[in-house]
Amino acid sequence: MDSEGLARLDRRIAGCRACPRLVAWREEVARTKRAAFADRTYWGRPVPGFGPPDARLVIIGLAPAAHGGNRTGRMFTGDRSGDVLYQALYDVGLASRPTSEDADDGLELYGVRVTAPVHCAPPANRPTPAERDACRPWLVQELRLLRPTVRAAVVLGAFGWQAALPAFAEAGWTVPRPRPVFGHGAHAELDAADGPPLGLHGCFHVSQRNTFTGRLTPEMLRDVLRTAATEAGMRPAEQG
Repeated sequence: MDSEGLARLDRRIAGCRACPRLVAWREEVARTKRAAFADRTYWGRPVPGFGPPDARLVIIGLAPAAHGGNRTGRMFTGDRSGDVLYQALYDVGLASRPTSEDADDGLELYGVRVTAPVHCAPPANRPTPAERDACRPWLVQELRLLRPTVRAAVVLGAFGWQAALPAFAEAGWTVPRPRPVFGHGAHAELDAADGPPLGLHGCFHVSQRNTFTGRLTPEMLRDVLRTAATEAGMRPAEQG
């Protein structure tokens, strides 16, 4: 476990200005704000990962939301997608509370690290391929620092899946050929020459488009989290 290394990485991520379009957008949103948050000070910077440095399970999303992580400075915090994710983590015993409202609300994750392949809020929630690739080294470094303990990964959505596979490869795991295809409940094992394998799990993204239409239900999300946590050697709660 390299807690200092991860803390340094988080600070470096928060200061990144590599992608002009993303920098302009995240800062514009932070200035103009949403009416409901007019009295809040927005983070307006890249959002680092969240969770302990000895995590056994990593959850990889897409990018921070303009008025969620970009406002609060914490992944999946302050928006409805985060409400769904953290409720499910709480239900299976992997979070201290069912809500994630702001970075100072006292939420703790138990053995779980939440991150993303793109750390800035993108316009229309759509990073470009060039922005995804520019941000990949941050994810690679984070995964390398987590390697001593991480044993499973849940990737939310097809974008995250496609972005994460090359990052896993650069971080030291072997991605099977042909590459695993994304789908809800998809599973693959990524071997490593110098360590234990990583269990890779696909899950529909916790976006409102999926949760409001029932494409992803709370039960479906809990099932994936339980499966991945069990593979990681954790003991998730069976009820909830």
